Amino acid sequence: MSSTRNEPFADRFDVCRVTADGAAWLASAGTYPRSTLALWKERPEAPVVLPCGSVFDVVSVPAVFGRRMVDRLWDEGPGSGPVAAFRGRMLLFAAPGTAQRLPSLLHWEEFGRTAAIPPLLCHGNGDAVTVPALLSPTPPASCDSRWLAAPDTRHPWLPGAEILLWAAVRAARAAVRISIFPPADQDAKVYDVSRRR
Repeated sequence: MSSTRNEPFADRFDVCRVTADGAAWLASAGTYPRSTLALWKERPEAPVVLPCGSVFDVVSVPAVFGRRMVDRLWDEGPGSGPVAAFRGRMLLFAAPGTAQRLPSLLHWEEFGRTAAIPPLLCHGNGDAVTVPALLSPTPPASCDSRWLAAPDTRHPWLPGAEILLWAAVRAARAAVRISIFPPADQDAKVYDVSRRR
């Protein structure tokens, strides 16, 4: 993807069309890649269910939190791989093996903490996901499934478990509300005035 790091989210992810190389990469995840490509050639607006684990894993995140994660990946990190929206969630395409490692890394990171990381659904070996159509319907706001960062090469860069852990922790910290009131003075004397007459 040809994007600069300081572009706003909406401008950065205006590519809603999968290239021929991106379609070939997606189809390579299936048992019958030629059949998938033939289906897409005939019906480019059709979503397809593809297996995870060999070509890519998918981490499904609530939409708002997913946006925070992707913003962190692009603003402070190495960027993201393909990203799709599906029924109120974001699908972050990740390196194979991520689905197996990320849950234990998240458990370790959150041990003893109250970080606001929502449950992340990790799809890996033995799982399948519905990927959006090659062409997003218009208007894009009316569809349940669309590409936010469409695959555009046969070998896209995919983040691993450590990078997604980093992005999730950063996104959780960004979600913490900041109080407009100054912190209480720990040395101040406090008097109970509720019993005054």
